[in-house]
Amino acid sequence: MESISGDPLDFNGSYFSHPLADSGFTLSSKDEKIRRFWVEHTKRCRAIAAEMGEKQGSPSILNTWIPDGHKDYPVDRLGYRSNLKNSLDESFGKSYSKEFLKDAVETKLFGIGSEAYVVGSHEFYLSYAKESGVMPCLDLGHFHPTELIADKISSVLLFFPELLLHVSRPMRWDSDHVVVLNDDIRMLMQEIVRSERVGDVHIGLDFFDATLNRIGAWTLGARSALKGLLLALLEPRTELLKREIEGDFYGRLALMELGHTMPFGAVWDYYCQKMQVPTEVEAMAMAAEYQKNVLTKRN
Repeated sequence: MESISGDPLDFNGSYFSHPLADSGFTLSSKDEKIRRFWVEHTKRCRAIAAEMGEKQGSPSILNTWIPDGHKDYPVDRLGYRSNLKNSLDESFGKSYSKEFLKDAVETKLFGIGSEAYVVGSHEFYLSYAKESGVMPCLDLGHFHPTELIADKISSVLLFFPELLLHVSRPMRWDSDHVVVLNDDIRMLMQEIVRSERVGDVHIGLDFFDATLNRIGAWTLGARSALKGLLLALLEPRTELLKREIEGDFYGRLALMELGHTMPFGAVWDYYCQKMQVPTEVEAMAMAAEYQKNVLTKRN
């Protein structure tokens, strides 16, 4: 379960453990006591998020994710999903102004410990979001390693007014490494910009790595996501569309390839200077200094 930007509840204990999640089931549990607890938890998270949104003057986004699933093949797939739907209906029963709170539900194809069956699958949550009016959330680490998340953006935005993304770097399963400017990020940001719906896509960064300087990791991940957006915004979209309509697919591909060697770094440095923030080299030095003077002195 996530509220605002917290770490997810993980019944395997790698992030967080709770006795009422040890069975591997929360909102979809067949134990009424367990289900009641998590429904109440979700209601309270929404109330807190709405209050935060009102106080800060902009909406909080509360994303609901649960770890529920089976390691091996279940018999009653429908029963668990029916429980989850009923729990969500009750949890989202109270209406809040969207000026203060926006709800989202996060899909997942598989998970460690739930390889065979995840109750909150992509099909379940996409259907539920459409029916209930909440946002779908797509996490880059929650699909098959060879599945292109960028390809889903245009389809989802055709049917939903808003979309939440959890941007991470999955290496093996849902490993959430620090975001770098790789092909997945470049293509994801391209689709967001090409859709001309940038303002309707909420980009949340979802990564963690305790082996790295925490400030450096956060800075690197956030900047990598921004670089992906900048690259997409620099794309000569009008010319690319012209060549596509004319059937000049070689010209389209060649123009895309040309973008890989254009002087993007100089544009990024200029942007940093305009925003009065450190360039990459300066940021690295500042992170190292913080590590030396602050982080290493903590117990």
